Amino acid sequence: MMTATKAPAALPHRLDRTVTIQATPDTVFRFFTDSARWAKWWGAGSTIDAKPGGEVYVRHPGGIESRGQVIELDPPRRFVFTYGFVTGKPIPVGSSRVTISLEPHRAGTRLTLMHELADAIARDEHVQGWRFQLSLFANIVADEVTVNAPKYIDMWFDAWAEPDAIARTKMLGEVVVPEVRMQDRYSNLDGIEDLLPHIAAAQRFMPGIRMRRAGDVRHCQGMVLADWTMAGLDGKQRGSGTNVFVFGPTGRIEWVTGFATPAPARAE
Repeated sequence: MMTATKAPAALPHRLDRTVTIQATPDTVFRFFTDSARWAKWWGAGSTIDAKPGGEVYVRHPGGIESRGQVIELDPPRRFVFTYGFVTGKPIPVGSSRVTISLEPHRAGTRLTLMHELADAIARDEHVQGWRFQLSLFANIVADEVTVNAPKYIDMWFDAWAEPDAIARTKMLGEVVVPEVRMQDRYSNLDGIEDLLPHIAAAQRFMPGIRMRRAGDVRHCQGMVLADWTMAGLDGKQRGSGTNVFVFGPTGRIEWVTGFATPAPARAE
C-alpha cells in the first residue's frame, strides 16, 4: 500500500454509491493507474499519475477541469484521492476526498465509492453525477472484458455445427465457463456436460444445420446481443433470431438465452 501524507481537513458530509462490475478487481483497478484507461472513463485529455502525491486530472465536456491528488493506492482494493474544480465551483481543488473500495463478488467486483465534502449542498449536487459516472465506468470496464465477444460468439455458433466431438469440446472450453447455462424454447441446460450431448442431439435431428452471426454484436454491462441466421446444407435460410450472451468477469460466456424469430407463413 502506498500513502501520501497530505489529505483534506475534516469533511462532515458524505455520499455513498455502490455498483457491481462484470470484471475482476485487478481489471477494475487498472483504470485508476493508467491514463489511457482513466481518459476512457472521464474523457479525452484526462490523466492520472498513479503514485501518492501524483496529480489527478479530469477534463469534463465543455472544457471544465477538475484536479486532485492521489492520497492512497492499495491495489486492487482501495484508491483514495482529493477532488475539486479548477474554477472553484462547486468545490475548490483539494477540498473533498473520494475513496473507492473494491471487493470480489460472484459477478466480478463490488465497487463502493465514498465522497466526503465540507458542504451538504455540494454533496447533494454530486449524487446524480456519481450515479452517472459509475454507470459509465462499469460499462467501459465491461467493454474491455468482453473485447473478444465477436470471436467467442462466432466460436459458439461454429461449435453447434462441428461434427467432431473432441474438437467441439475444445472449442467450447475456450469460450464458456464450465458452469455455463443455456436456455431457449427447446433447451434448459446447466453446465458444459449438459450442453455437449444436447448439441450432439441437435446435429442428429437437424443434420447440416448451421447458425452464423448476422451483423455486429451489441454490448451493455457485460451482456451482449448477437443476431443470427440458420441455414441448411443447401444454403437456404431456415430461421433467424437473437441470442443474449452474459459474459463473466474473466471474459468467458456464462449464460446464453436464445430467441428465435418465427418464420413467415408461406402461401400454398
